[in-house]
Amino acid sequence: MNSLVQKSKSLFKTFCQTEWNAMTVGILVALFSLMLMAWWRPWGAVGGIRVWGEWILYGAGAWSSTPGGFLTHSSSVICIGLVAGAFLSACLGNDFAIRIPPPWEMVKAVIAGLLMGIGSALAGGCNVGGMYNAIGNLAANGFSMWLGLVIGVIAGLKYIYWEMEHITWGITGGKTIDFPFAVKVLLGLFTLALLIWGAISYSHSSDGYVASLSGILLVTAAIGYVMQRGRWCMVQAFREPHMTGNGTMAKSVAVSLVVLAIGGVVLKYAVPMRAAEVSSILMNVVEDIDPDEVDDEDLADTLDDVVDAAETAALRAQYVLNPDVYVRGTFGWGGVVGGFLFGFAAMLAGGCASGTLWRMGEGQVKLWMVVPFFGISNALMVKWFRSVQMEGVGITHEGSKLGYHIFLPDVMGYGGTLTLILFVMFLWYLIVEWNEESNRLIVEM
Repeated sequence: MNSLVQKSKSLFKTFCQTEWNAMTVGILVALFSLMLMAWWRPWGAVGGIRVWGEWILYGAGAWSSTPGGFLTHSSSVICIGLVAGAFLSACLGNDFAIRIPPPWEMVKAVIAGLLMGIGSALAGGCNVGGMYNAIGNLAANGFSMWLGLVIGVIAGLKYIYWEMEHITWGITGGKTIDFPFAVKVLLGLFTLALLIWGAISYSHSSDGYVASLSGILLVTAAIGYVMQRGRWCMVQAFREPHMTGNGTMAKSVAVSLVVLAIGGVVLKYAVPMRAAEVSSILMNVVEDIDPDEVDDEDLADTLDDVVDAAETAALRAQYVLNPDVYVRGTFGWGGVVGGFLFGFAAMLAGGCASGTLWRMGEGQVKLWMVVPFFGISNALMVKWFRSVQMEGVGITHEGSKLGYHIFLPDVMGYGGTLTLILFVMFLWYLIVEWNEESNRLIVEM
């Protein structure tokens, strides 16, 4: 019995309290991302944050139309799941505490949120949808934002160095409110129960879209959990090689992108064709049967189920795994400038979009402040961009003023696209590893 207790404590420590290896977390994030793509859609952060911003504007009387449902819009549910998963991890790992920043950090939070909203609007997404999942979905615009992020983070690092020497107001006065570990464990278990209850509630919905939110909630909670457990942050991947020379996070993100891209090729190349084929077969079968000649009520119900299945398969083929999903008309100045602004702002905030969400889950008040300004800024920018057709029209963003809409397999095929992504990530990995030994890319104070 004592041995069993010791084993249980050891497992709890490993899975809930020990900081996980960055490479392991990067691979898990990629696998959970692919799971979400196969389930319904790629994950992102700015879409849900924008919905929250729209609700704030709506509540203030500055937004005319009713925003998407807080608990029924898939992007919002993704963000809720990520924060909840991170909160669960932080509570069980004894990392949760209310951390109130000094006044100057609060000022930076507001500025960072506004700039992140503008940058993500220009780039067609945040570090997740505009870079990470854009590359994973084989979109050229992911590379333009990746370049902008590198430049923006370096500029942000230079600013941080300048700030350390010149800013004296409001840099002290932070406060941490901690709680007993037993309370944190209870909060964590309550959150886990809420996640399970929420997933079951969604799954019982007669609306197929709402039912699909069950998987979205649980998978994104898993992403938030592993991110917090490994303190996995993409902005750190761009910052550390130039600040300390440490390339651990950068190499982890590079490997994560390789895994994601390989899975993206498999899903986008094969699954849509299979879904379309299944849908076509099912619809042909149903069309050959005259409903008026069906006397058996159970058979009629079965035929209705077949039609629903066919329509779902068609939807999955036409939208969910459509090659154009997450391909934006921002391969050009929009992606680079947007990435620059976003990277610079992430340095001020202390986290990218996904990093902001999981840090919210561990009680970082500064990031709680970033999110509303991020959402409001992005909502207003996106609304304006749509009114002037800044990104063009249609799913291919024809006539975009921000750059080009390029689905890479249309240009170089799936094999060529995967080779390009593997080459770029291998080169990034190699440069980062070389810099760990030489420190040639470190930005001096």
